[in-house]
Amino acid sequence: MSQNGGWIVTASRDCRVTREELAVLAREVGAVVAPRLERPLASVLAEFGARFALVVQKRGLVASDGRDSVFFHPGMAHVRIKQMAAGETDRMVEAMGLRPGMTVLDCTLGLGSDAVVAAHAVGPEGRVTGLEAVGPLAVLVRRGLAGYPGRLGAAMGRVDVVAADHGAVLPRLPAGSYDVVYFDPMFRRPVFHSPGIAPLRGLALGAPLARESVVEALRVARFRVVLKERRGSPEFGRLGFTVVEGGRYSLVAFGKREAGA
Repeated sequence: MSQNGGWIVTASRDCRVTREELAVLAREVGAVVAPRLERPLASVLAEFGARFALVVQKRGLVASDGRDSVFFHPGMAHVRIKQMAAGETDRMVEAMGLRPGMTVLDCTLGLGSDAVVAAHAVGPEGRVTGLEAVGPLAVLVRRGLAGYPGRLGAAMGRVDVVAADHGAVLPRLPAGSYDVVYFDPMFRRPVFHSPGIAPLRGLALGAPLARESVVEALRVARFRVVLKERRGSPEFGRLGFTVVEGGRYSLVAFGKREAGA
C-alpha cells in the first residue's frame, strides 16, 4: 500500500488514554493530535484537512476515514493455521514452497494475515518481515500482533513489521537477502466478496505492481518470488509469472517466478 493523504491521531470519548500517550502515538506515525472526539469524525478530519484518522478506542486502534473503519484482526490466519496443524495444505504456503527455517519478505503487508500464516509455516527458526507503506497502518498492525495466545500468537511474534514502501526498500537490500519475496497488491478488479478488505482500498493508491520491483525482488530472493492476484488477472502475464491455480471456486490465484531464472 502507498501513503495517501494526511492523518490525525485522536481518541473516542470513553477511552482512557492520556494526551501524552496520544502524543507518543502521533510521533510514531508522523501525525498530529486532534482533540478527543466530541463530534463526528468526518467533521474533525475536515477541520484538520486530513483524510484519515488513527483513533484510540476501548477495543484498540482503529483507522478510519469518517465512514469506513479498519481495525486489526487475524482474518483467516487462525483458521488456516489450524488447518495446517491438522495436516491440511495451504495454497499460499505451497506456492511459496515454504519450509521450516526459511525467510520471507512480504512487500505488501496490509493487515498481515498472509504474513502470519507464512510465519507459522517457517517455524521458530524462520523469519518474516512485512513492509507496509502506510505508516499508521503499520503501527496498527504491529500493536495488533501482540498478545494473542497459542500457535496463532507464536506465529504473530515472528512477524517483523516495517513501515516502508517496498519500492524504496528492495533496491537497498543485498542480493539473496530472503528466501522468498511475496507481493499481494490491491487487485485491479476487487474481489467484492471480501468485505474485510474493502475499507483498506481508501488507504491505497491502487497503482499496479511495478516491473522494476519484480526485477529487484528476483535479485533479493534466493528461492522464489510469488504474486497473489485475482484469478485470471492479466497482471500475471504482464509481470512474467507462471500461474498456480487453486481450487475450482477460488477467486484468487498465485503466480511464481524462480530466483535466477
